[in-house]
Amino acid sequence: PDTLISLNNLAELYRSQGRYADAEPLHARALEVREQVLGPDHPDTLISLNNMAVLLLHMERPAEAEPLLRRATAAAERTLGPQHPHTRQFRTRLDALRRRL
Repeated sequence: PDTLISLNNLAELYRSQGRYADAEPLHARALEVREQVLGPDHPDTLISLNNMAVLLLHMERPAEAEPLLRRATAAAERTLGPQHPHTRQFRTRLDALRRRL
Protein backbone atom coordinates (compact mmCIF):
# COMPACT_ATOMS: atom_id res chain seq x y z
CA PRO A 1 0.00 0.00 0.00
CA ASP A 2 2.78 2.50 0.74
CA THR A 3 4.21 1.97 -2.73
CA LEU A 4 0.80 2.68 -4.26
CA ILE A 5 0.44 5.83 -2.21
CA SER A 6 3.87 6.99 -3.39
CA LEU A 7 3.02 6.11 -6.99
CA ASN A 8 -0.23 8.06 -6.75
CA ASN A 9 1.47 11.02 -5.08
CA LEU A 10 4.17 11.18 -7.75
CA ALA A 11 1.51 11.04 -10.47
CA GLU A 12 -0.38 13.89 -8.76
CA LEU A 13 2.83 15.91 -8.50
CA TYR A 14 3.46 15.44 -12.22
CA ARG A 15 -0.15 16.41 -12.98
CA SER A 16 0.14 19.56 -10.88
CA GLN A 17 3.30 20.47 -12.80
CA GLY A 18 1.54 19.96 -16.13
CA ARG A 19 3.64 16.85 -16.87
CA TYR A 20 0.62 14.91 -18.04
CA ALA A 21 2.50 12.39 -20.18
CA ASP A 22 4.57 11.45 -17.13
CA ALA A 23 1.53 11.27 -14.84
CA GLU A 24 -0.69 9.13 -17.06
CA PRO A 25 1.16 5.78 -16.83
CA LEU A 26 1.62 6.21 -13.08
CA HIS A 27 -2.07 6.87 -12.50
CA ALA A 28 -2.96 3.97 -14.80
CA ARG A 29 -0.67 1.64 -12.87
CA ALA A 30 -1.95 2.76 -9.46
CA LEU A 31 -5.54 2.23 -10.64
CA GLU A 32 -4.77 -1.20 -12.10
CA VAL A 33 -3.03 -2.46 -8.96
CA ARG A 34 -5.63 -1.00 -6.59
CA GLU A 35 -8.42 -2.69 -8.56
CA GLN A 36 -6.57 -6.03 -8.42
CA VAL A 37 -5.47 -5.84 -4.78
CA LEU A 38 -8.23 -3.84 -3.10
CA GLY A 39 -11.16 -4.46 -5.43
CA PRO A 40 -13.20 -2.16 -7.67
CA ASP A 41 -15.28 -0.58 -4.87
CA HIS A 42 -12.55 0.15 -2.33
CA PRO A 43 -12.30 3.86 -1.44
CA ASP A 44 -8.65 4.00 -2.56
CA THR A 45 -9.61 2.50 -5.92
CA LEU A 46 -12.33 5.12 -6.27
CA ILE A 47 -9.79 7.86 -5.57
CA SER A 48 -7.56 6.41 -8.29
CA LEU A 49 -10.50 6.42 -10.72
CA ASN A 50 -11.13 10.05 -9.86
CA ASN A 51 -7.46 11.00 -10.18
CA MET A 52 -7.20 9.36 -13.58
CA ALA A 53 -10.38 11.12 -14.71
CA VAL A 54 -9.07 14.50 -13.52
CA LEU A 55 -5.84 13.92 -15.42
CA LEU A 56 -7.79 13.04 -18.57
CA LEU A 57 -9.81 16.24 -18.17
CA HIS A 58 -6.59 18.25 -17.94
CA MET A 59 -5.44 16.48 -21.10
CA GLU A 60 -8.67 17.57 -22.87
CA ARG A 61 -9.94 13.96 -23.10
CA PRO A 62 -13.38 14.30 -21.48
CA ALA A 63 -14.91 11.36 -23.36
CA GLU A 64 -12.37 9.07 -21.66
CA ALA A 65 -12.83 10.71 -18.26
CA GLU A 66 -16.62 10.39 -18.21
CA PRO A 67 -16.88 6.58 -17.79
CA LEU A 68 -14.29 6.66 -15.01
CA LEU A 69 -16.26 9.31 -13.15
CA ARG A 70 -19.49 7.37 -13.69
CA ARG A 71 -17.88 4.26 -12.21
CA ALA A 72 -16.41 6.16 -9.26
CA THR A 73 -19.70 7.90 -8.52
CA ALA A 74 -21.83 4.75 -8.73
CA ALA A 75 -19.45 2.73 -6.57
CA ALA A 76 -19.13 5.52 -4.01
CA GLU A 77 -22.91 5.84 -3.75
CA ARG A 78 -23.17 2.08 -3.12
CA THR A 79 -20.30 1.70 -0.70
CA LEU A 80 -19.85 5.09 0.98
CA GLY A 81 -23.36 6.48 0.73
CA PRO A 82 -24.77 9.46 -1.16
CA GLN A 83 -23.70 12.07 1.40
CA HIS A 84 -20.07 10.97 1.79
CA PRO A 85 -17.64 13.74 0.77
CA HIS A 86 -16.02 11.56 -1.91
CA THR A 87 -19.41 10.65 -3.38
CA ARG A 88 -20.44 14.29 -3.48
CA GLN A 89 -17.11 15.31 -5.04
CA PHE A 90 -17.35 12.63 -7.73
CA ARG A 91 -20.99 13.50 -8.48
CA THR A 92 -20.21 17.23 -8.72
CA ARG A 93 -17.32 16.58 -11.10
CA LEU A 94 -19.43 14.19 -13.20
CA ASP A 95 -22.30 16.69 -13.40
CA ALA A 96 -19.91 19.46 -14.49
CA LEU A 97 -18.39 17.17 -17.13
CA ARG A 98 -21.80 16.19 -18.49
CA ARG A 99 -22.68 19.86 -18.91
CA ARG A 100 -19.45 20.27 -20.88
CA LEU A 101 -20.02 17.37 -23.25
